[in-house]
Amino acid sequence: MDTNLPAHAPDQATARRMLVLAAVCLAALCMPLSFTGPAIAIPAIAADLHGTPLALAWITNAFMLSFGGCLMVAGALADRYGRKRVFLLGMSVFSAAALALSAAPGILWLDVLRALQGLGCAMALSSGLAALAQEFDGPARARAFSLIGTAFGVGLAFGPFLAGTLITHTGWRAIFIATAVAGLAALLAAARAMRESRDPQAQGVDWPGALAFTGALSLFTYGLLQAPDSGWDSAASVGLFGGAALLLAAFIRVERRAARPMLDLTLFRLPAFAGVQLLAAAPAFSFVVLLVLLPARFIGIEGYSALEAGRMMIALSAPMLVLPILAGMAAQRIAAAHICACGLLLAAGGLLWLSTCAPGQAPATLIGPLLLIGCGISLPWGLMDGLAISVVPVERAGMAAGIFNTTRVAGEGLALAIVSALLGTFAVAALGRAGLAGIGAQQAAHAGPFLALGGLRHAATLLPQAGAAELAQAYGTAFRHLLYVLASITTTSALLILAFLRHPAPAATDTAALPACKAQQ
Repeated sequence: MDTNLPAHAPDQATARRMLVLAAVCLAALCMPLSFTGPAIAIPAIAADLHGTPLALAWITNAFMLSFGGCLMVAGALADRYGRKRVFLLGMSVFSAAALALSAAPGILWLDVLRALQGLGCAMALSSGLAALAQEFDGPARARAFSLIGTAFGVGLAFGPFLAGTLITHTGWRAIFIATAVAGLAALLAAARAMRESRDPQAQGVDWPGALAFTGALSLFTYGLLQAPDSGWDSAASVGLFGGAALLLAAFIRVERRAARPMLDLTLFRLPAFAGVQLLAAAPAFSFVVLLVLLPARFIGIEGYSALEAGRMMIALSAPMLVLPILAGMAAQRIAAAHICACGLLLAAGGLLWLSTCAPGQAPATLIGPLLLIGCGISLPWGLMDGLAISVVPVERAGMAAGIFNTTRVAGEGLALAIVSALLGTFAVAALGRAGLAGIGAQQAAHAGPFLALGGLRHAATLLPQAGAAELAQAYGTAFRHLLYVLASITTTSALLILAFLRHPAPAATDTAALPACKAQQ
C-alpha cells in the first residue's frame, strides 16, 4: 500500500464511484421512460402527425427491436473497445436521437429516430452494467445493482404519469426533451468519473450471427405488424415470415460453426437455462404489453386525458418499487421457482379480472385488477437477473447474462408486435360480428387496426354508419378476447417455468451438477 497517498484519497475514490453509479442509474432510468413515455404520447402524436396504424405501431416497436437486437453485439464491442467509450457513445447517440425526436417533422422520421434511440440504449446498458461491475465488489456490488433495478422500477411506475403531465402542459415533444436532458446528465457524469476497462480475452464480434439474428427479428416483427391489414396469408406476410425463418436457420447454422458464437446454443440443453429464458419473456405478455395497450385504451376509447391515463398506470407499475425487494428476501426461504410461478399465476388472475372491465366502467373498477397484475409480475421481476447466471456453469455466466437480457428485451418487442397484431385481428373480427348495417369486410379491415390503437375517432370516420358506443363495444370485445389469450400464455409459462427450474444445472464445464439457481433450496 502506498503510504504517501493523501488522507482524503479514499473519500475521493468513493465519490468517484458514486458518480459512476449515478450515471448508470440515470441511464437505466432513461430506458423505461423511453418506452412508457411514447406509449402515452401515441394518441397525441397521431393527432399531430397522423400516420397509418403500422407507422404508429413502429414508434414503440422500432425502439424495442433495435434495443433487443443490438444488446449482445453492444456488449461484445464494450468488452473489446472499452466500457467507458461505448457507454459515452451510447448515451451520445441516445441523447442526440431524443433531441431530434423532439423536432421530428413526420412519422417516418419518428420511427427511424426511435430505432437509433434503441441502439443508443443497448450500448449504454450493456457497457454501463459491465463498468459498474468493475467499480464495486461484494455486498457493495449487490447494493449498486439493486439501485439499478430501483431506477428501472421508478421509470416504469412514474414514467406514464410524468409523460401525461408533460403532454398536458407542454405537448408530446417535451417527453423527448426530458429524456435527452437525463441522458446528457448521465453522459457528463460518466465522462468525468468512469474509468476505462476492457476484457483482455475479448475477440472479434460475431457479425454474421448478429446480422442474421437482427434481420430475422426485424422481418418477423414487420410481418406481425402488417398482417392484420394485408392478411395473414397475403404474399407480403408469407414473404416476410418466410424470410425471417430463413435468416433464423442461417443464424443457427452460423452459431453452430463459430469458434466464439454470439449465442452458445448448447446452453439450451440445460432445462433450467431454457426455463430462465422463458421467465425472461413471460412478463412481456402479462405486463409490458399493457404499458402500451392500456394508455391507448384509456385515452382513445375511454376518453381520459393523458394525465389521467398516466395516473391510472401507476396502479399497474407501483408494486415494482417494493415487491421485487421483498421477493428477493423471501427467496432465502422459499424456492425461487415457486415464487416466480406463483407471481405469474397471480398476474394471469389479474388479466382475467381485467377482462371483466368493459370500456365505460368507472375508473375505480380497474384499480383492483391492475394492482393484482403489478403485484404478480413484481415477484419474478426481482429474481430474474440472479437466476439468469446461476443456472449455467460459472465460466459461462457472462454469456448467460447477455442472452437473458437479449431474450427479455427482444421478447418484449416481439410480444408487443404479436399482441398488437392479435388485437387488430380481433378488432376486425368484432366489427364483422357487430351486425352493423353496411359494414363490409374491406371497411372492417381498414378500421380495425385504427380501433386497436385506440383511434376511435378515425375508425368512426372510416365507418360513418357506426356510432361511438358500438365501436367502443367492438373494441371491448376484442380487448377481452386478447386478455384471455394473455392469461393463457401467462398460466402456461408459469407451469413450464416451475417444471424447468426444478431441474439441476451444472456448475462447471464438467458434468458435476448443483441445484438450479437455488430453486431447490
